[in-house]
Amino acid sequence: MTFNQAIKGLFLIFFSISDVVLAQDLRERTYLYEVLDPQHREKPLVDGWADKRPQERINRGLIVQETPDGGVYLSWRLLNSDPEGVSFNVFRTDDNGKEIRLNKKPIVSTTDFLDYKVENLSEARYRVETSVDVIDFGVSEEKRVIPLRDQLPYISVKLMEDCDPNRIAVADLNGDGDFDFIVKHPNYSIDPGGRPNIDSTTYKIDAYLSDGTFLWRKDLGLGIEPGIWYSPMIAWDLDGDGKAEVALKTGPNHRDKDGRVRNGEEWVTVLDGMTGKEIARSDWPPRSDRYGDYNRNNRNQIGIAFLDGKTPALIVARGTYKLMVCDAWQLKNGKLDKLWHWDGDEENPVIRSQGAHWMQSIDLDDDGRDEIVLGSVVLDDNGTALWSTGLGHPDKVFVTDIDPERPGLEIFYAIEPFHKDGRGVCLVDAKSGNPVWDIGIETFHVGDGMVADVDASIPGLECFASEDPKGGSHANYMRTAKGEKFGSPDDFPGCRNWIWWDADLLREPIIGGRRYRNKNLSIVKFGGEVITNGIEGRLMLMADLIGDWREELVTVEKGEIKIYSTLIPAKDKRVSLMQDPLYRNNVAHRSMGYEQSPVPSFYLGE
Repeated sequence: MTFNQAIKGLFLIFFSISDVVLAQDLRERTYLYEVLDPQHREKPLVDGWADKRPQERINRGLIVQETPDGGVYLSWRLLNSDPEGVSFNVFRTDDNGKEIRLNKKPIVSTTDFLDYKVENLSEARYRVETSVDVIDFGVSEEKRVIPLRDQLPYISVKLMEDCDPNRIAVADLNGDGDFDFIVKHPNYSIDPGGRPNIDSTTYKIDAYLSDGTFLWRKDLGLGIEPGIWYSPMIAWDLDGDGKAEVALKTGPNHRDKDGRVRNGEEWVTVLDGMTGKEIARSDWPPRSDRYGDYNRNNRNQIGIAFLDGKTPALIVARGTYKLMVCDAWQLKNGKLDKLWHWDGDEENPVIRSQGAHWMQSIDLDDDGRDEIVLGSVVLDDNGTALWSTGLGHPDKVFVTDIDPERPGLEIFYAIEPFHKDGRGVCLVDAKSGNPVWDIGIETFHVGDGMVADVDASIPGLECFASEDPKGGSHANYMRTAKGEKFGSPDDFPGCRNWIWWDADLLREPIIGGRRYRNKNLSIVKFGGEVITNGIEGRLMLMADLIGDWREELVTVEKGEIKIYSTLIPAKDKRVSLMQDPLYRNNVAHRSMGYEQSPVPSFYLGE
């Protein structure tokens, strides 16, 4: 053995021992704020402009669809403002102008209805009203029947002919209680580590009302490269007037010869949702060599959090794999006011490289104020680190009530970096970050994950994760809420897109599309039974946009948004998922970063 080989061997032994010690340390202790940030107790709490948290005003969301067997299926929302025991009546107006009540007794147990007695579908109009006085939306708008198109009915929202969506944000732009659409296009994206962007493609932002009425277009210009990590966008009512604004990253028109943008100003900009005119602008967190190379330098995100429990704040973030920074802003009197700045310590091993591919905001420590889950590290509401697992960059992070037998929420992690200690796939307590369980075997590059109840005989949500083959493994992992193995490798349903679609509380995977070399999408049960097929278009999002609590599947084609809603009669009634703060936050954040299926802040399963 040469001297150099001996030295190399000693270094390998040292770092191996260090890894084991760090892994053991991470298993046995939680990094609380005293360890992460000594200024935690000194940094002031946020005091925003709101006296109470504004409620997004959504209407009954009545949808009326033709069924393949000749009937008409109606579905509508239960609202959190409805009194306990609220019931509903359904009315139909025929082509002769006569209105009749269709139900003999008030509808109590569900918020849906099947009508098989209509003679002229094209002329029939329906409405729903509550049988008791309610705070808002006691009577729905009158709706016509959405006809079958080939196999299924769907709502068609026509876009400008050249609009081929890359991302869609949903929010109420005009205050009428319907969700409108903010579309980023074209469907083109370059990764920060990919080939040079040598063409002149620029992203455009279009805004449309729910009925397809075109409102405005903004060209982001050459200063914003057409890639997910350069162009984060979110839509939210930031000033509490009942109408959503659009917040996004902008910059002046400049690109280097290879098509990259390495210099120049960058801004966080707020646009009026109805006109697209700029309301306010401030500086984006600046570029710095501290972030690492160009690939890491340009991972940008934007999110929403209620840092005082009442006022919506914009969270503007930069960095994922090394240094991470965040700015918090509120829109007040037409200006952006900075609430705090967080500068992650890139030399701290439990802060550096802990970022995920999107963020989630919810009150984790029961103080009535939102925390921000950046990935393996969590920021407290005052802009200091609350805790970190120190596990490194997660490709997927899910915050919800995974194990209903445990108090509070849990977080499921699918960790990209190699872990020989088993924590590459793990569950932690959301309030403290304390480990709950891990899979106990080494992982290589866990690239995807999901939590969903798929088996009613197993308590809690099941947890799924899969290795990215570029890490050298093709393994898939299936665990119960307690961390126990279940199922067989042939049962693995994939992680990417899931939906609540049929009448039970189990969640269904969506398969097909270009990823499966199949033009159409299908919704299946765990195990492979097909529930609905023939869904056309490129999958864009799943969210409870209309009808009862079950989700809609939104697909896109060039010049069109297609909204599919279930035709399966319901067995129960539940408040619209869009009125759950975490679920709504998840849906809002889906317009930036990589996509995840939204989950609520409560246990939703059999």
